[in-house]
Amino acid sequence: MPRLTKLYTRKGDDGTTGLGDGQRVPKDSPRVQAYGTVDELNSAIGAALAHGLCSRLAEVLPVIQNELFHLGADLSFLEEDKAKHPVPQIEERHVERLERLIDEIRESVGPLENFILPGGSVGASQLHIARTVCRRAEREVIALSRIEPIGEFVLPYLNRLSDLLFAMARYENKVRGVAEPLWDETT
Repeated sequence: MPRLTKLYTRKGDDGTTGLGDGQRVPKDSPRVQAYGTVDELNSAIGAALAHGLCSRLAEVLPVIQNELFHLGADLSFLEEDKAKHPVPQIEERHVERLERLIDEIRESVGPLENFILPGGSVGASQLHIARTVCRRAEREVIALSRIEPIGEFVLPYLNRLSDLLFAMARYENKVRGVAEPLWDETT
């Protein structure tokens, strides 16, 4: 477990940051953009939890937040450096667990019969924000993967997580008895 003794090091004052192996890269590099957005996603999930979600979601989202730390670690090391450093990584089992959760929640909320607008209850609205941040993280990881190798299960994990966050928003509205705001294509 890392031990942080100082919050500032002054090393980043030149616009660079350290990857997991210590290599310095620009703070706006595609890799840093990708894991920075994963961090933002984790914060958005934390905000949803702080708003008070139903018990089932409050049970599983902290696990996902921990997995997002794994994902951040996975992205903060170059693929060739992972052999030298024991790095928590996203694995197939993480993706499969998300798929099981999606199936569980979809069974509870039923099929989607119309496009819905992001909203409803406060918790569901915050989950929709997390979903959109997750989609952005996915786009940034795709951009990174075009120039550097990434972990095998990083993209599938983010793709499933955005689907899960959508399903969770629907579930939160259902549990709270709040109607899903439907898209009205006639307006």
